[in-house]
Amino acid sequence: MPTPGSSGPRVVEVSEGSGQRAKVGVFGIGLEAYWEQFDGLKRKLEAYHESVQERIGQWATVVPSGLIDTAPKAYAAGERFAEESVDLIFCHAATYATSSQVLPAVQRAGVPVVVLNLQPSSSLDYAKADTGEWLANCSACCVPEISNAFERAAIPFNVVSGTLHDEDAWKEIEGWCHAATAVGTLRGSRFGFLGHTYPGMLDMYSDFTMHQAQLGLHVEVLEMDDLHERVENVAEEPIAAKLEETHETFEVDESVKGEDLEWSARVSIGLDRLAKDFSLDALAYYYRGTNGSVYERLGAGLILGNSLLTARGIPASGEGDLKNAVAMKVMDSLGAGGSFTEFYAMDFDEGFILMGHDGPGHIAISDGKPALRGLGVYHGKAGYGVSVEFGVKTGPVTIFGVTQTREGNLKLLAAEGESLPGPTLEIGNTNSRLRFALPPASFMNAWCEEGPTHHCALGVGHHAGTLRKVARLLGLEFVEVGRR
Repeated sequence: MPTPGSSGPRVVEVSEGSGQRAKVGVFGIGLEAYWEQFDGLKRKLEAYHESVQERIGQWATVVPSGLIDTAPKAYAAGERFAEESVDLIFCHAATYATSSQVLPAVQRAGVPVVVLNLQPSSSLDYAKADTGEWLANCSACCVPEISNAFERAAIPFNVVSGTLHDEDAWKEIEGWCHAATAVGTLRGSRFGFLGHTYPGMLDMYSDFTMHQAQLGLHVEVLEMDDLHERVENVAEEPIAAKLEETHETFEVDESVKGEDLEWSARVSIGLDRLAKDFSLDALAYYYRGTNGSVYERLGAGLILGNSLLTARGIPASGEGDLKNAVAMKVMDSLGAGGSFTEFYAMDFDEGFILMGHDGPGHIAISDGKPALRGLGVYHGKAGYGVSVEFGVKTGPVTIFGVTQTREGNLKLLAAEGESLPGPTLEIGNTNSRLRFALPPASFMNAWCEEGPTHHCALGVGHHAGTLRKVARLLGLEFVEVGRR
């Protein structure tokens, strides 16, 4: 409940992560020989290209190179894209162009390409259209040719076909921009690894080098002493402010003891300082501790602070699951939230799967004000104290998991579903009623056949299409489970 004198419940919005936008190279193509032959054609194509560039600019930071009509101009564009370190390149096939004047524009940057086969008109007026009008609409002519060049040059590419006014095509382009943002967010991100992985959970053991090589992120190994030092030095005034924030954000159940809440607030401040001092963008953590030691007490006090960190774009993945911290970070970068989740139970009577987890959750996607509950025991873990309880917003949801293949490659899994209203467990855990396209048993069979980890990131909205694009940009396998 709110503290006396407060203005009411604090509204927590879904974080947009770092607020980063993908940086994308955009260029159009044409053939210089056409300009003298067909008066006004170049001006018309440039106008089309400017509209494409402007639309993409709604979702990404554009590095423009205009309409390229010769190989030397393509080389110059390629140099610029490389210098700007773009995350993705859009090639707008405005009219026919030879592949030799396209390939140089993308080779130096070393990033995937999306070819935009966007025809200005839905059809031609066959009785009246002259050659110039046909050339203004013949974007499809060169797309197979440049696709062949990209394939033989080992440049990952995809094609979006439609018209300049086709909203389905633009939805695809928007998805590519968001996917590039997610991939760009991972590259250079600093993932803290505090403590160790929960003993015996073989699915979660991760190779830090693999993560850096395949995702471009950095793993910062942290000691519990790093956190202990920052918690020890917390003054009373910040604790009071953190307690006020806590009461504004959560419903505090009567089971929560005052000393446990104050300790959690103190640890939360220590976590804030840890994240700031090490410039953390995400955190995977777990530490068991023993016999009431200070480390056991620290480990038991992490839930409140890590829930608050997660809500502001620094996802915290419990049990030392680094792969799931990646999944949570990607979902958060898409504005979906991304809460720490696992499978809890199957409800065969109502046809849903109960999913949630003990520990922190993404409180910004809670279906109502999240609660803090006092627990005398953390099941399977040492210590006791304050825990978080809520269900995610009702409506469309996506679960997203990052797992590892026997060859050592990361693999991405997703499934779209719906979060349902209804009672859930009141055990101090996050838990939600989720229905997928397949019945519970069939869905569990299909999901497990892909060799997942037992954790995933739960987010609001349907994002499988964008996550498929994330996998494509990263060069990783992707499976959408239960897709009909």
